Amino acid sequence: MSSAPALSMDVIRPAASPEVDPIILQIVEGTLNSIEAEIEYAIERTARSPMIREAHDYRVGLFDRHCRKLTGRSYSAMPNAVVRDFPPGTMRPGDVFLMNDTYLTEGSIGHLPDLCTTVPVFHDGNVVAYIQAFGHHDDIGGRVPGSMPGTAQSVFEEGLAVPPIRLYDAGVRNEAVFTIIRRNTRVPDMLAADLDSEVQACVMGARRMTELFVRFGATTVEACFQAILDKCRDIYRDELLPKIADGEYAWEDYVEHDGLSAPRLHKLALKMIKHGGRITLDFSGTDPQSPGPINWPADYAGGAFLIKWIAPILRNLADTPERAAEIHVNEGVCEVFDVIFPPKGTLVTPEWPAATNARSFVLLRCLGLFAGVVAQAVDGRMPADQETIRYTGFFGVDREGKPFLSREVLGGGSGGRFYADGNDAIHIVPDSRNQPAEFTETRFPLLVEKLALRPDSGGAGKRRGGLGYEKHYRALVDCRTIVTADRVRLGCYGLAGGKAGQPFSVTVDLEGSPRELGGLVDGEPVRAGEVVRVVTTGGGGWGDPLDREADLVRRDVIDGRVSRGAACEDYGVVLDGDDVDLAATESRRARMRAGREPPPMIDRGPGYDALKVGM
Repeated sequence: MSSAPALSMDVIRPAASPEVDPIILQIVEGTLNSIEAEIEYAIERTARSPMIREAHDYRVGLFDRHCRKLTGRSYSAMPNAVVRDFPPGTMRPGDVFLMNDTYLTEGSIGHLPDLCTTVPVFHDGNVVAYIQAFGHHDDIGGRVPGSMPGTAQSVFEEGLAVPPIRLYDAGVRNEAVFTIIRRNTRVPDMLAADLDSEVQACVMGARRMTELFVRFGATTVEACFQAILDKCRDIYRDELLPKIADGEYAWEDYVEHDGLSAPRLHKLALKMIKHGGRITLDFSGTDPQSPGPINWPADYAGGAFLIKWIAPILRNLADTPERAAEIHVNEGVCEVFDVIFPPKGTLVTPEWPAATNARSFVLLRCLGLFAGVVAQAVDGRMPADQETIRYTGFFGVDREGKPFLSREVLGGGSGGRFYADGNDAIHIVPDSRNQPAEFTETRFPLLVEKLALRPDSGGAGKRRGGLGYEKHYRALVDCRTIVTADRVRLGCYGLAGGKAGQPFSVTVDLEGSPRELGGLVDGEPVRAGEVVRVVTTGGGGWGDPLDREADLVRRDVIDGRVSRGAACEDYGVVLDGDDVDLAATESRRARMRAGREPPPMIDRGPGYDALKVGM
């Protein structure tokens, strides 16, 4: 059996609600945002694992009783699968549910390290809402430490899979379940503490939500919920979608490796059909599921998770960046999107038990895929591409004979935009951050010898791509390194004449020649004294680099973001010391324009051409 029946989207659209007092609506909306933030802060303060406490790789969501997400501050999982298996009438105050099975969570969970806690909210004896938190836990068992084997061929190699279960029954914890979970991880104390943190934070949030219902009553609060969802829907339908001309637009993007086969282009295909106030996304033509772990089960619950994941891309069509920042995405956006999935057995519709631990490759590529389609419809007025998540780490035995596991999620540069350069060293996960060197060196037998921006990594453009960074780790003991990363060959694409950014790489060396590790590494040996050098992706550039103001190129060179060689070769800017030689620059740019083909709308970089030859 590949999955349980999907929860029908038809049953979660209630009748229209009455008008609400705008003041009460503002209070309710502000309270929801406050509850969400308070839960996240509580988890940050009380969790123990570096991935959650330090890197902030966890998410919180607030939902109404129809499983519709109410808040837009953070993306999250969904309670649909819990409601499917445990109808609200069977729930009691004090119940807490747990799940992480990628095929039995209605598209909520993409890989097994993301354990998800769900707490129902009660008022007058009825379930009125749900609170959820999921975090990327450092280890949930499986073939390799960190539970992300790059050469996995099935979910059975990836760790303990938990379908929706009742972890707490009316406030009493199921100790047998808790014991099984602890037994199936290499870091039982950290995982237990993280679960306690997430459970208690969600329970606290449920209390706060109950107070909202007590204060205003269920009828008023639910009317406010509907108004919040309607506002999101209307912003998309009336403000953003009209920026796209009716018609059909198509594009393809690719994942470059799956850990098992030779590097090649694994195709993701998307056709966007825009008609009036609706958009249909058709993923037909996407390649078959991979034997490796890059699959993502997105085709559940009508594609609700996928819609909420990629819909924020359209905020870039807002009239100003300030307006874009005001638009929060909740379940209301699902009312303006339809999704057509290919039959079972593709990268976005894999069949159980296909491996999924590196599903971030497809998950993140869907953002750039959608942005590339929209860019064709709006003359390139979208950001260039970015890919800002990859996992690295080390495991072994420290000098005191104790096992250790260090996991880190690394950021990279964002894409240039028509109005501004990309940002440096950002992360796709909201509020996430680079793990401090002091923390790494205190907890693990590692030295962080360098942490710096990576010059020239951002794609050249009128608006330059943001820079990735370099991080160098020196191992103090013999150990092993693990890597889960894409964009090792395919840089983040440039847009509207901009160039692709530099790709990701990891090398290991002591004194001699470095050895390249690639993007899916299950446990490469690292000797004491060797240095592991990680360089992350730069964002794609936007616009013709020869149109970039020469003084901005000069400033980038002085700041160390762009080398002198790249200033001349990519931007046509000739420097005399720290000053621009205007005459030489104008002459060089004229020669460069005359000797080239018109720049493409989308530049994939040299790695694409190299892989395409092997297709």
